[in-house]
Amino acid sequence: MERITIDPITRLEGHGKIEILLDDDGNVANTYFQIPELRGFERFCVGRPVEEMPLLTNRICGVCPEAHHMAAAKAGDAVYGVEPPPAAKKLRELLYMGFFFTDHTTHFYALGGPDFIMGPDAPVAERNILGVIHKVGLEIGGKVIQARKNGHRVIEILGGRKVHPCTSIPGGVTKGLTEPERQEIADIGQWAVEFAQFSLKLFDDIVLKNQAYLDLVLVDIYTHRTYSIGMVDENNKVNFYDGLVSVVGPDGRRLGKYAPHEYTEWIAEHVEPWTYLKFPYLKKVGWKGFVDGKESGVYTATPLSRLNAADGMTTPLAQAEYERFYQTLGGKPVHQRLATHWARLIELLYAAERLAELAGDAEITSPHFHTIPTQTPTEGVGIVEAPRGTLTHHYWTDERGILTKVNLVVGTTNNYAPISMSIKKAAQSFIKKGVVVTEGMLNRVEMAFRAYDPCFGCATHSLPGQMPLQVTVRDAAGEPVEVLRQFC
Repeated sequence: MERITIDPITRLEGHGKIEILLDDDGNVANTYFQIPELRGFERFCVGRPVEEMPLLTNRICGVCPEAHHMAAAKAGDAVYGVEPPPAAKKLRELLYMGFFFTDHTTHFYALGGPDFIMGPDAPVAERNILGVIHKVGLEIGGKVIQARKNGHRVIEILGGRKVHPCTSIPGGVTKGLTEPERQEIADIGQWAVEFAQFSLKLFDDIVLKNQAYLDLVLVDIYTHRTYSIGMVDENNKVNFYDGLVSVVGPDGRRLGKYAPHEYTEWIAEHVEPWTYLKFPYLKKVGWKGFVDGKESGVYTATPLSRLNAADGMTTPLAQAEYERFYQTLGGKPVHQRLATHWARLIELLYAAERLAELAGDAEITSPHFHTIPTQTPTEGVGIVEAPRGTLTHHYWTDERGILTKVNLVVGTTNNYAPISMSIKKAAQSFIKKGVVVTEGMLNRVEMAFRAYDPCFGCATHSLPGQMPLQVTVRDAAGEPVEVLRQFC
């Protein structure tokens, strides 16, 4: 049995490899998307005060510390049974919009964009952010850098520092917003809206008006009909910070919605022996393996799934793009996974509009931005939408607020099963008997996971104290002849 290994896979956060196993005829028999990282946050947070979690868990990842910071703060609210003041919620959400704007900009231009802007078959040395800047010009490259700078400035003002914010705590935030700061953020918000519109126009010109690229988006190779989940407000519109999680089937019908404390009634986690990641699935449907369709509990939690799970956007420009998106692609729901890049840009525009909207809210400079917790701590769940998907923090404490158990279901973990399915389908489509395997062909396999914008820095959590390792030696027929184990 011949093996093709892509190690490391590129343009993602974290580390991973793809193992492609070929049968005797040279066709793909199976693929394995393996994550070798071990992260121990679910274990070494035990014994810590729950109010430390917004500071501890934002160290999980330098790419999206704001997501863990916010989910931890909301879980802390729930543990103490405390309701933050309206101004505190708006300040948290304002910070979060600055983060979303920055993160989606990074993925489109640096991680996912090179496949379209440079082309999937472009030389490796050119298929990166430097190649993108060279092709689109230094002026556009400067705009991208300015976008990230502006987003981090919003995070710095509201979160205390540009990376790893420290201001959200159980009951609210530690600092308010001054009028000069509010005006600075308002100006950034207007700039951000224009940048998001520019990015959508760039996507139109480079992808939607290029028939070859559009065909690549719409082809069945990158299509899976799974359930979609995403947080929505009381009107079933997309919301990143607060609301209920909407679950929509492959046919577009809503299976239901759940509150944070109800997530264990909806989500379970399947385990496979060949990876450290878990495979979440819908308990109400059940685990049927790595297959799609209405009878399979596999679901996605991505920008595309958030649009599928909602009835629209709350901001006008993003709503217009939302409508154009579904009109162009034939209605709801959309299952073509490469369309996630387009959905991400619609969310970029929504985050920019919402940022500007919140910065213009008179209440946001209120001095009432914290409610002191008074209840005895117990158990609590906090959920936000991370750029990569629904993020759940579940904490258990004793009566002193000391953590006794922690469970994290992060955005990428939600998507591990569909990512694995997408990789296998792409590999089977491109790698066949008699076909010479090229680097560009393998990049098309990588494109299958890149659409999900996976982050494996925070997706793995097991830390048994040693590095478990199992090496299986196989003969030419693929049969195991010896198994070597360490700490297993």
